[in-house]
Amino acid sequence: MLLPLIEVVSTLKVDKFLSQIQSFRISPSKIHRNLSVDDLVKIAVDKKEGVINSTGSLSVNTGKYTGRSPDDRFIVYDDKTHNTVDWGKVNHQFPSGKFEKLLEKMKSFVNNKELYVFDGFVGADKDNRLPIRVINDHVWQSLFARNLFIRPTNEELENHTPEFTILCINNFEAVPAVDGTESNVFIIIDLTRKIVLIGGTQYAGEMKKSMFSVMNFLLPEKGVFPMHCSANIGKDNDTALFFGLSGTGKTTLSADPNRKLIGDDEHGWSDNGTFNFEGGCYAKCINLSQEAEPEIWNAIRPGAVLENVVLNNNQPDYDDNLLTENTRVAYPLDYIPGAVIPSVGGHPKVIVFLTADALGVLPPISRLTKEGAMYHFMSGYTSKLAGTERGIKEPKSVFSECFGAPFMPRPAAVYAKVLGEKITKHNTVVYLVNTGWSGGPYGVGKRIKIKYSRAMVTAAINGSLNIVKYKHDDLFNLDIPTEVPDVPSDILDPKNTWTDKDSYSLSAKKLAQMFVENFKKFQNVAPEIISAGPVYHA
Repeated sequence: MLLPLIEVVSTLKVDKFLSQIQSFRISPSKIHRNLSVDDLVKIAVDKKEGVINSTGSLSVNTGKYTGRSPDDRFIVYDDKTHNTVDWGKVNHQFPSGKFEKLLEKMKSFVNNKELYVFDGFVGADKDNRLPIRVINDHVWQSLFARNLFIRPTNEELENHTPEFTILCINNFEAVPAVDGTESNVFIIIDLTRKIVLIGGTQYAGEMKKSMFSVMNFLLPEKGVFPMHCSANIGKDNDTALFFGLSGTGKTTLSADPNRKLIGDDEHGWSDNGTFNFEGGCYAKCINLSQEAEPEIWNAIRPGAVLENVVLNNNQPDYDDNLLTENTRVAYPLDYIPGAVIPSVGGHPKVIVFLTADALGVLPPISRLTKEGAMYHFMSGYTSKLAGTERGIKEPKSVFSECFGAPFMPRPAAVYAKVLGEKITKHNTVVYLVNTGWSGGPYGVGKRIKIKYSRAMVTAAINGSLNIVKYKHDDLFNLDIPTEVPDVPSDILDPKNTWTDKDSYSLSAKKLAQMFVENFKKFQNVAPEIISAGPVYHA
C-alpha cells in the first residue's frame, strides 16, 4: 500500500528502487533520487539551505556543529563485533536493542516528508567496492554525497542494490535519557544490520567518515589494507601514499601539478594495487591561497559545496575563521586537472607519514626502516588541529594509531601487520615528514612553510633522497638527510631552528618520553619494532 503514495523524482525506472524503499519501511511523501548537480543546487537555493557565492559554488553553514562529534559516535555491540572491534575511548559500544528503537523512531520521523537519496559506491575497485544508499532530509547534503562518493552509471543505477544504508536526518535529534546517546547528536554504525544512523548534526563529514569506518572493518577480512591516506601517481606510473590526520597536509601535498591525483583521503591497498574509496575531495579551506594550493582553489566552482566559509560581499574569505577553523570544500575528483578516473593506481613506491608536531622538535623529513615505519604507523603521532573536532581550539599533541584511530574499528596491530608485509613485498620506502612547527612549539615557533614541505615530498618521490647523505638522530632514532633540493639545509635539523637550545633538548626529551609511554599499551610487539622507536631513559 506504500508504493503509490511515494512520489519519486528520477530520470530512470524506479520500480526496483521503490520496492527497496518499501522493504526499508519508510514512507516519505516525495523522494528525489540521484538528481543532477544543477537540480540539487537549485532546490538548495530555493529552500534557502545555501547561496551561490562569487565562485559559483554553493555556500552552506552547518550551524552549531562545524566538525566531527567523536564522543557521539558508536558501533553496535553484538555477536559480530564483540571480539573484533577495539572497544575503548574511540570505539564506543551501543546496545543493539537501543539501535533498533532509534531506527524505528527515525523512520516514523521521515514519514510524509521530502527526502533526497544518493545511490552509489564506496571503492573505485569494482572487486572491492561497496554499494551504498544515502538518505538525507537536506538537499545540500545529498549534493555532498554525490560529490564525495562514487557516482554510478545509468546502468549501474537501474540495477543498484545497496549493501549499506546511511540514514542521515539532520532535523532529528536524540533524547539521551531515552535513546541511550551521549547528547542530541549521534552517529551509530550497525555492522550487522548494515545501517548507519546520523542525527542532530549538519556536519556532512560524518557521512563520509562513517563509511570509512565501515570499510576499515570490512576490508581486512578480504585481505585488503584500508588506509587513511591520500595517493597520487607520476608520469612513470609510480604511486605514492600520504598518511596523516586531518590538517597535516594529505590533501594539499597530494594535489601536485606534476602528478595525477588518485584521491585525497581514503584508500585501499589490495594485491592489485591502490584504489580510492571516494569519488571526490573534502579539502580544508582555512587560509587557502591560489599561489600555495592552486588545484584546490580552482576546484571551488559550480557544483562544489563550500562549508562554513565566511562570505564578504558574496566573496569567500578563506582567512576568516569566525565560524570555524575547519572550513571545507567538497568537490568531485575530476575537478582536479589530470585526476585519475577510475581512481586506481599501482603498488606504492614511496609512503609519506605526515605529522604536525606542535612541539616543534621532529625533523621536517626523515627516512624510516620497515620496523620504524611499523612503529610510527602504530604510534600515529600528530597534533589535532583547531576545528577538526568540537572543543579543539589550538593544536594538541596526540597519538592516533594508524594515523586514523577515530576511524579504525579493529586493533592497530591488525593494520600494522599488513603494512609491514606490503612494505617487504613491494620494496616500499617510507618517510616521516613533519608539517608542523619549527623553531619552537606552537605559539613560539612557526609552521614549516608549505613550499618546503612540498619540496621535501618531491625529493622523496623522485628519488633525490636516495643519493644524499644522512645523519642519525639518536634520541628519536631517525635518519635525517643533510640536504634536500630547494630546502635550506639549516632547517633540516630542528635544533638549528631553536634560539634556546636547552629548551629544545627538554622538549625533544619530552616527546621521546611520550612516544615510549604511549607504545607500552601495545601488547606482544616484536622487539625489533619497539627498538626502532625513540630512545628515552628516565
